Amino acid sequence: MGIEKENYETSIIMDEDEFNRSIEPILSKKDKVYAAIPDRDPNDINAHLKVDFDDVIAEPSSSHSFDRVWIGSHAVFELFKYVFYRILTTILAVPMAFIIGIVFGVLSCIHIWVLMPVVRSCLMALPSVQVVWSSLTDIFVTPLFHSMGRCLSSVHVKAMDI
Repeated sequence: MGIEKENYETSIIMDEDEFNRSIEPILSKKDKVYAAIPDRDPNDINAHLKVDFDDVIAEPSSSHSFDRVWIGSHAVFELFKYVFYRILTTILAVPMAFIIGIVFGVLSCIHIWVLMPVVRSCLMALPSVQVVWSSLTDIFVTPLFHSMGRCLSSVHVKAMDI
């Protein structure tokens, strides 16, 4: 049981594109890292809020304003939408996150520690309740409705033409 020596063959396989990229400046690689913006709404919860200028203001082909007016109004719309969204989220995001966190925490606690134990307890008690309930209906309700059905089976109703 001595030291065993094994020979491994190693090789590096590089695509030609990878080799060409490796000689590019380092700064260009960092630009590529930040190119992809993370999707903050991956489930499209707020797909109805994706509003553009063309969704709000549209000029039919029969009436157009001056091009500079159209471009200026588009720029003002985008600027104010961006600025007011940023201002409002700066003011409201943290308090709303706090409130929503409390609400969902309370709801989770109630669901986990109150609602589910009650539901599970009811489901455990239901088989015996079902036996008692079916016995009560067989004793009292079924004979009553059979009797009513036999009594009312001889009644015939005819609609009169007026």
